[in-house]
Amino acid sequence: MSQPITSGTAEPEFKITSILVPLIAIISGIFMVILDTTAMNVALSKLVIDFKTDLPTIQWTVTGYMLATAAVIPLAGWLSDRFGAKNVFLTSVVLFTVASVLCATPNSAELLIVFRILQGLGGGFVMPVAMAYVFRLSPPNKIGQVMGMLGVPILLAPAIGPILSGWLVEYHSWHWIFLINLPVGIFSFIFGLWKLPAVARKKVAGFDLPGMILGPIAFASLSYGITQGAESWTSDKTLWGIIIGAVALIAFIIVELKSKLPLLELRVFKSVDFSFGIFVQWVLQFCLFGAIFLLPQFLQQARGYGAFDTGMTLFPQALASAVMMPIGGYLFDKIGVRWLVVAGLSLVSGAIFQYSHVDLTTEGHDLILPLIMAGSGMGLMMMPLNSHLIKKAPHDLVSRVTSLTSAMQQVINSFAVATLVTILSSRVNSSIAAKNIPINSPADMQKAMLAVAPEAFGQTFHVMLIIAICGIFLGLFLRRDKTQPSEAVKQEVALEGLH
Repeated sequence: MSQPITSGTAEPEFKITSILVPLIAIISGIFMVILDTTAMNVALSKLVIDFKTDLPTIQWTVTGYMLATAAVIPLAGWLSDRFGAKNVFLTSVVLFTVASVLCATPNSAELLIVFRILQGLGGGFVMPVAMAYVFRLSPPNKIGQVMGMLGVPILLAPAIGPILSGWLVEYHSWHWIFLINLPVGIFSFIFGLWKLPAVARKKVAGFDLPGMILGPIAFASLSYGITQGAESWTSDKTLWGIIIGAVALIAFIIVELKSKLPLLELRVFKSVDFSFGIFVQWVLQFCLFGAIFLLPQFLQQARGYGAFDTGMTLFPQALASAVMMPIGGYLFDKIGVRWLVVAGLSLVSGAIFQYSHVDLTTEGHDLILPLIMAGSGMGLMMMPLNSHLIKKAPHDLVSRVTSLTSAMQQVINSFAVATLVTILSSRVNSSIAAKNIPINSPADMQKAMLAVAPEAFGQTFHVMLIIAICGIFLGLFLRRDKTQPSEAVKQEVALEGLH
């Protein structure tokens, strides 16, 4: 028989093993979604040949997925409150898994695009719901450790994705990059159904219909417009995407601030600590995603590496991240987020500085040290900063806050890629013009780009270095949350964990 909780009773010591099985169910779901997202890029050239189509058409298998993900992320919090986080998480895993199997079956590019959009609808819910779920499973004084474990697949999957998919596409068939999701999805669903605690639903009196329409339009349009900016910031696709997204976002903010039942709780921005923390997260996200994106581009475009070789070269970064994630989580519970962000961005800055000196003789072994530095820095600070933001929000708004931060991260990631591609392209063109390299044919252009690539990549890395150093300075002003959770919150978390 259970004993009543009394104030005089000492709290039992928390052990990570007590929530290990539900944590495995959540981590496997996240790993599956992120792995598939990164694996798809490797298969594009093969899909062009198999479907006898062009690259812009096949590119919509990536763009359509991204837009579907950006559209549903804002809905994750409300759906979790209304139908329960367990139900939403398991449903999204099932939808993603079924869509993955469908993606392995089509005989036309158009059908594959439709199935990829279905995948995006399922995958978009997984991350925000999982983060809110894990936060609720964790005791208030152990949030960093548990969230640190959640962060392992977030940084490990992007490194494994190109290696696994490159091997499958080269030696087997592109169909397998989707079929491998089936056992992982079944595993995640069964373990989740068996062991995930049924977190209590929130009383949701109604739904914010205007917010449900404007939110997906705003974040999907902004993500699309900014992504197209990588090709041209003045193209119709870019301008219309950004204009529609900006207008929808402004309308969304106005509606949400006036609504009694907002889809995303924007009032959390009244907290100076939360607002400043999320700005630091944007800077951090730009540096991390930029480093993850830009170095592979150098290896593939300037050094001629294939996807498989690139993945193998970058693997030390993933291993370092996986090792440092739990350490960063443990330290977050002890010292807070400030010095983790400062130390993490310092390591990333040191790595970026070394990246800025790459040239056409750079080999994989030359990059081992900076890759380990970058991975260690990412592992130290990424999940602690996420945990810091969630702790700054009211406990009953956790699911809405994870949806909010995930939706904005989607836009920031698109902005980082588009900005860096723009800077890189500008540096390439200006370097070719400054050196008066004659361009009389596509072959001449290819040779010219290879000649100026190290300089162009180096200058782009210098821009990232400046942003990272600014992030270090901003990190010094992050404040540790010294408030203690109320007894009601402690009991709610304890009961959820013991469900």
